[in-house]
Amino acid sequence: MTKPPRKPSTPLRLAPNDLELNQPESRQYPQETIDRETAARGYLNLDTAILLGILLIAIVFRFHKITLPLVDGFSWREISTAMMADNFQQRSWNIFFPEVSWTGPGPSYQGREFQIVSYLTALLYQLFGWHDWFGRVVAACFGLVTVFSLHRLTALCWGERHAHAAALAYALMPAAIMIDSSFLPDPAMLALVTLGVWLFVKYWAGGSGWLLPLATLSFSLGALSKPPGIAAGAVIFYLMVCWILEKKWKQARLVFLSGLLSLVVIGAYFSWAIYLARSYPPFHFAGSGGYIWDYGVWTYVRDRFYFQSAWNTSVLWFYGYPFMVLFAVGLWMPLTRAEDPKQRALSAIPYIWLAAAVILYLAAAGEITSNVWNLHIFHVPVAIFCGHGALLLATLASRTFPTPTVALRLICIVAIVLGWSTLPLVRTMKKPIAIKGKLLGEELARLAQPGDLVVAIAPEVGDPVAVYYSRARGWVFPPGGGDTEWSKFVADDATAIAQIEELRAQGADLFGVAKNATDKQDLLFVEHHKGLIDYLDRTSTKLTDSDDLLVYRITRP
Repeated sequence: MTKPPRKPSTPLRLAPNDLELNQPESRQYPQETIDRETAARGYLNLDTAILLGILLIAIVFRFHKITLPLVDGFSWREISTAMMADNFQQRSWNIFFPEVSWTGPGPSYQGREFQIVSYLTALLYQLFGWHDWFGRVVAACFGLVTVFSLHRLTALCWGERHAHAAALAYALMPAAIMIDSSFLPDPAMLALVTLGVWLFVKYWAGGSGWLLPLATLSFSLGALSKPPGIAAGAVIFYLMVCWILEKKWKQARLVFLSGLLSLVVIGAYFSWAIYLARSYPPFHFAGSGGYIWDYGVWTYVRDRFYFQSAWNTSVLWFYGYPFMVLFAVGLWMPLTRAEDPKQRALSAIPYIWLAAAVILYLAAAGEITSNVWNLHIFHVPVAIFCGHGALLLATLASRTFPTPTVALRLICIVAIVLGWSTLPLVRTMKKPIAIKGKLLGEELARLAQPGDLVVAIAPEVGDPVAVYYSRARGWVFPPGGGDTEWSKFVADDATAIAQIEELRAQGADLFGVAKNATDKQDLLFVEHHKGLIDYLDRTSTKLTDSDDLLVYRITRP
């Protein structure tokens, strides 16, 4: 069946079929053909200029304060990623052995996702020297890939106008800005899976055959970077089913084999990660708890799938009310049903991605709400629906686009989003809440001798930020890892003293604590462990006792 000509989506746009004049008409009306081609090039140039402008906006927000130390709201997770980059550069370049520095002299290999961000950062260390913010730069660059890939994916699904709106929504979304400028693996995950999905959709829509292996490679690397990326594979599975229903067996078979290869690679790597976690102390596999099969279905039901926690994160941190209103409007009012069956299939992609992300959340709500950066997999469909919502509100009761009224409404929407969501929430998330942990680490670095091992308690107990900024190896206190709880103090001084003696026997040289160190039970160290402080006064040498810090050199018997 011949595909009908595509209708222009705006009064100014010329569809490609409008330009395909037959040869006699081209000879008869050469000036009209030239004018149309010029108009088409102008339109394409306008779209490109808009995309470049959105990328520039994304750069501004992601690279603003890019040199901020790793002391913001995501400090704990960022520090572990940064330590792995350190150990790649200083100890071993083997990417299959990621290692942290907060569990003693090592080796401290852990079961982790495939270390793309930390490895690229280690290469930057090797070339330009150590700077703690290099990891943020790598993450921000991946964030720009997401903006571009999201734009092109949305253009295929819903058209260029929606592509501009979705990419701008993502560029301004507080959660996306924060995660894309944090030393985390999640920016690489979302960038690579979005790129992979876009390349695959382009292939499905009639693109070149070489797009399939590229899409498979990109998607596989994204899922290896962080397992939640697998959720985006629902889009690929859905389009494969569409081919099966159309009886396009050859294409569906190729996609199935590519997907199977991808899953084998992903499964093999994470099997290795589990083996690594089970073979080396502290026997830690990242993200190994909090799932529905860990807590039980009834626990999830009783806690209402942690929706209250997710709501609080959404309102107070990640989106704010303006973005949530735009998302609700965009989700509630779908696009007009396309006449072309292929376009109808493509227009369902944002819904498929969102549904897959929701299923992931329902299975892993405990883990996701504890480590909120895992919500990053939602941000592609959320941005698309926010962009759609903004266009709906801007064009309300308007029959043409653009008009001065529509433009004014869009400006007002962007202003409200910036003033009520983007600027205040990013400022909140980037507050240097762990700065005293960094100061403790720098004090330990000043006092340490080459080869010294440190024991450090940051303001948030369990955060290894002080160990990281000491530029040494050592332990958090209480020492943790694996199934051991290290975010709350032990019950009594006798147990804490026994732990200190065990660390002394393992070679600990310095003990430091931030005086505002508080565990998750809201116990203040200097009050809860007065007996341990008295013990250290008797058995160790006090080096620092300021308003903020307390540091001892642990002496040998």
